[in-house]
Amino acid sequence: MDHPDDYLIISSLQEDGKRLRPGDWVERISSALANFDEHRRLHYSTSVHPCIIEGEKCLVVARGLETADPAAYAFVMEFARANRLRILADRRSGARALPLPAGNP
Repeated sequence: MDHPDDYLIISSLQEDGKRLRPGDWVERISSALANFDEHRRLHYSTSVHPCIIEGEKCLVVARGLETADPAAYAFVMEFARANRLRILADRRSGARALPLPAGNP
């Protein structure tokens, strides 16, 4: 089972408290790293996927992505840094733990 610290949460809020525009950036990045199944349904990766935490759109990034796909990890992290987005380690557990999409690694 994954440990909560194995995930980073990138918030839609910038360091100055403003919300990043465009508002669909989380879905755009998640979709770029997703796969389609045989029924043409989009499946988000368990390594990068959208999530809403306390009403805020966030991007969940597995720390293991840095090893599994260094280019994708570098892209996501550079995007977050360039846009001064808040990056936090996910420390929730139990019932508050992140729901991860099933299927794709």
